[in-house]
Amino acid sequence: MNIVVLSRNSQLYSTDRLIEEGEKRGHKMEIIDPLKCDIIIEKEKPTIFYKDRYLDYVDAIIPRIGSSVTFYGCAVVRQFEMMGVFTIVTSDAIQRSRDKLRSLQRLSKAGIGMPKTVFTNYSRDVEEVIEHVGGTPVIIKLLEGTQGLGVVLAETKSAAESVLEAFNGLQARVIVQEFIKEAGGADLRALVVDGQVVGAMKRQGKEGEFRSNLHRGGSANIIKLSHDELKLAMSAAAALKLPVCGVDMLQSSRGPLLLEVNSTPGLEGIEKATGRNIAKAIISFIEKNKR
Repeated sequence: MNIVVLSRNSQLYSTDRLIEEGEKRGHKMEIIDPLKCDIIIEKEKPTIFYKDRYLDYVDAIIPRIGSSVTFYGCAVVRQFEMMGVFTIVTSDAIQRSRDKLRSLQRLSKAGIGMPKTVFTNYSRDVEEVIEHVGGTPVIIKLLEGTQGLGVVLAETKSAAESVLEAFNGLQARVIVQEFIKEAGGADLRALVVDGQVVGAMKRQGKEGEFRSNLHRGGSANIIKLSHDELKLAMSAAAALKLPVCGVDMLQSSRGPLLLEVNSTPGLEGIEKATGRNIAKAIISFIEKNKR
């Protein structure tokens, strides 16, 4: 097959591994920068032009769309969909997952456990917002933030008020979540492919850091998920219609709680922590669906 990885950086670990595994299985692999694609809209003939050619030979795509280019990246994915090309995640599913509020609303309706969360329209009644999630400490998150950026732990009421007032002043949309103390600065990342968990790791934040992101100096180790954790990961992926995704959750005294679902999960941390060949599983998923 002709498989395209939509990526702006050919040097990224995830992009390189997908190319490597695809070529091992006999496919013609290509990296294409979605921002350099021209979308040509014509009656009954949707096409994409890239550099010096039309991309009318592509059988499947693997979107690696960064959050900063969601709008145009998803437009390119959508155009491939209009051309009948298979994609491991649809443009609609990527957009759903990128909107933290929208995705949490869908996940809540699906009956998935999560930390108590409040969203408000620049409310000046900060004290009431804090009380809705059980008081301080609280987590305050920008609706559009990745790799731990735009996430603040406010340990006191005055700190929470200051942070919320600052975000409100900047007209930045935020959500407020209860702080799960017993998680101990750690979270779980489950990698889902074809609706099944193919690898899981526990990420631990460095000392004094409540965020466990590997990009922020955290460490990761392989972990065997409990039945409830497996069920949560697969249910969350299904609720957002993401056959391939990363599901982040916390271990709490009331069971696993969902943090967020990532439609373009990095492969480096989880492959190195678990020793699992996640890239191969993704290529196999494409082969299964193209057959």
